[in-house]
Amino acid sequence: MTEPVGGVGGSPATYTATTAVDRSDQMGKDTFLQLLVAQMRYQDPNSPTSTTEFMSQTATFTQVEKLEEIAAQNAELLALQRSLSAGALVGHSVSWTAEDGTTRTGTVSSVRFGGDGPTAVVGGTEVPLGRLSEISLPA
Repeated sequence: MTEPVGGVGGSPATYTATTAVDRSDQMGKDTFLQLLVAQMRYQDPNSPTSTTEFMSQTATFTQVEKLEEIAAQNAELLALQRSLSAGALVGHSVSWTAEDGTTRTGTVSSVRFGGDGPTAVVGGTEVPLGRLSEISLPA
């Protein structure tokens, strides 16, 4: 009863967990527009779609488009907020956990902005903001 579930060819099936989720099953504005055009193209000429239903679908499409714009603006605002918060660390004393597990301290001399987000530069070492465990005013 403890046998692994067989995969193709009798070998055990293995699955790998990932940290990112690809939601290809989500409908975006392009999918919605394609469905709307297909509905218009293949509707029954003897009983066409009512104007109210068409206006409702158009309004829904507009809502989806505006929600995508709001999501993009929120992402930009979050990135700006992170940058401003990181810049405020310059001159402050910080403690962080190093790669080897030890706790280190120092004063932030500058902040670098890269693809992985801002990092504090402490004594020539780049420290990701997520590793900081304490921030205080310099002594």
